[in-house]
Amino acid sequence: QGQLVESGGGSVQAGGSLRLSCAASGYTFFSRTCMGWFRQAPGKEREGVATIVSDGTTSYADSVKGRFTISKDNAKKTLYLQMNSLKPEDTALYYCAAKVWCGGGYDYWGQGTQVTVSS
Repeated sequence: QGQLVESGGGSVQAGGSLRLSCAASGYTFFSRTCMGWFRQAPGKEREGVATIVSDGTTSYADSVKGRFTISKDNAKKTLYLQMNSLKPEDTALYYCAAKVWCGGGYDYWGQGTQVTVSS
């Protein structure tokens, strides 16, 4: 059974950068695993931030396009989210997630890492 552990969150000022990591274990075919980053701010619904599929194709929420980059290191079995030009509205608990089958929903979730951006 797969496990996901996020790290890299913290507090930064607006305009700063952070890189989130999501270490995966128990994934035999990590290179083929479709994964994503999500976030949830207090009082708001969870929203998708970025996804990456098995062929490396990525997609982003409009609110983060041009500022965030999702990537995978298959050798390290780690998913990343590089976040630049951070804004206060990016403040949220960030989660990584993985799918057992790319055509289905997300089956595994990490515990989340907090990102706080001050103005």
